[in-house]
Amino acid sequence: MPIPDWPRDQRPRERLICHGAAALSDAELLAVFLRVGVAGKTAVDLARDMVTHFGSLRGLFHASVEQFSELHGLGPAKFAQLQAVMELAKRALAEELRSGIALQSPQLVQRYLQHLLAGKAHECFLVLYVDVQNRLIATEEMARGTVTHASVHAREIVKAALRHNAAAVFLAHNHPSGVPTPSKSDLALTQRLKQALDLIEVKVLDHFVVAGNLAYSFATHGEL
Repeated sequence: MPIPDWPRDQRPRERLICHGAAALSDAELLAVFLRVGVAGKTAVDLARDMVTHFGSLRGLFHASVEQFSELHGLGPAKFAQLQAVMELAKRALAEELRSGIALQSPQLVQRYLQHLLAGKAHECFLVLYVDVQNRLIATEEMARGTVTHASVHAREIVKAALRHNAAAVFLAHNHPSGVPTPSKSDLALTQRLKQALDLIEVKVLDHFVVAGNLAYSFATHGEL
């Protein structure tokens, strides 16, 4: 049955307007984005197919245009729309971080980092430089590849902190394996960077290890 023929309180768009986006399932949210389905399938049916085909929202969001277009009813136009929506969400999060208020929430910083690092097949080491009011000054990728003592140079992070006149930093790197638990090397690297930044009175507020939808906070676990 076409969605316009559904009872009004079951239609995704109307439910979103009445109850908010959080009340909708993944498939219903995607159906609002799609607007229409394909022959024999409603937008909700197609949305369910998308989640099943890609295994998860994360898999869908980070599929290539070729992979995205493999599913009937999808193509470059919808791919471009979805990428635009994701980029807008990322920029909105960045604006919240720059407001100075949002950085009081570790959860929001974690979400921002997850947007930046999601879908990357290689390890990246990021540093968020903040001012005395915890407002974001800059986000820089300081290493790419296997994150080790050799690849992450404390002197480069110290130089960047001085250049940005940062009062504190958030450290972050990803684990493409999907397991956020830090290694002994991660713990040692964190302490080495903390000691180097202490010399110039720049505080390490946290170090996040991001793995898909999961993240490990060094501060939460008392490891800073």
